[in-house]
Amino acid sequence: MTAQEPPVPTAPRRGPRAATDPRHPPFATDGAPPAEPARSEARRTAVRDGLGVGVAVGLSGFAFGVTAAGAGLSVLQACALSLLVFTGASQFALVGALAAGGNPFTAAAGAFFLGARNAFYGLRLAGLLRLRGGVRPLAAHWVIDETSAVALAQADPRAARTGFAVTGVTLYVLWNLTTLLGALGAGALGDPRAWGLDAAGPAVFLALLAPMLDGVRERATAMLAVLLAVACVPFLPAGVPVLAAAAAAPLVLLVSGFRARRAGAATAEQEGPEPESPEAGSGSRGEAGR
Repeated sequence: MTAQEPPVPTAPRRGPRAATDPRHPPFATDGAPPAEPARSEARRTAVRDGLGVGVAVGLSGFAFGVTAAGAGLSVLQACALSLLVFTGASQFALVGALAAGGNPFTAAAGAFFLGARNAFYGLRLAGLLRLRGGVRPLAAHWVIDETSAVALAQADPRAARTGFAVTGVTLYVLWNLTTLLGALGAGALGDPRAWGLDAAGPAVFLALLAPMLDGVRERATAMLAVLLAVACVPFLPAGVPVLAAAAAAPLVLLVSGFRARRAGAATAEQEGPEPESPEAGSGSRGEAGR
């Protein structure tokens, strides 16, 4: 009687049946599974988000143009603020303080503090976008609430760069164009609050932020940030409450870490000390006998 010969390994099957054979998936011999359709869908989503946010928020430049003209700024000054500053909240804070009769230096300081939050966005986006060379200074000018929200909401870094660029271009062009039109037609437009333009930017940003609050830690951070900002508004100058609200994230992380350590310690106490293995016991007895 002869020994049975081992089966000869065969190459994976190809052809039409290979695609339906569960033992040989379509990408078994082609390397990594195809990812181009997913990337294309992610880019389309990024473009759609960027255009939607850019158009919705860019139209609120009308409100800034009207407000700037009402505060006594010329058309050239209003357009220069939109071109060079390009942070809507800081621009509104500046012209609002000037309209209330505040000192220009105090108004500029409040706008600076309010715009300082973009530095925190830049720290996060630098590792995500990974831009190089002369593009980085230009991209830094577009690091604002809306571009950061769109970029961080994307599925991969390539889609994040697409969303950042589309949002930045759309918003920058529309914001400056509507600023010019609002400053020129301030008298005919009237109060921008009657049109609801002053609420367009915050509404869009909250719409982007809401889907990210899908966990207890995220919701706790958002609620604590709101409480800190509201509590600081009566006592601190414009812009500083926003920076104070940034303390919500480390506070929530500190509390979460403390609770995790306590839970780990309680679990270890309930389990008790680990029993000695038989091998360790026999070795000890053997050494004792010798």
